[in-house]
Amino acid sequence: MWPSERGPRIGLARIDRRFATYRDALGLDPGLDFHSLRRSYATYLIEDGYDPLFVQFQLGHEHASTTSLYTCVSSDFRVRTMRRALGQAVNAALNVKGSI
Repeated sequence: MWPSERGPRIGLARIDRRFATYRDALGLDPGLDFHSLRRSYATYLIEDGYDPLFVQFQLGHEHASTTSLYTCVSSDFRVRTMRRALGQAVNAALNVKGSI
């Protein structure tokens, strides 16, 4: 991470080892790694309605496609998003004045 007056920069390998120690002590899935926290952060921001461009900047990604790889939204979120989009489309179609 970052150097300070208390010590030198902490390497990612050391952070990963410490995280794995805590993960194992808590009985969490061995596939969970420190980087998972970054993916969770991105996912929670998206599910909480933050602008995708804001999330992209928060993660420091140049391309939105990279950010999309970090988000693993829940099936509930996908269903809510699809219902909202379909509801808007149906409402727009039903409120159209005139005919073709």
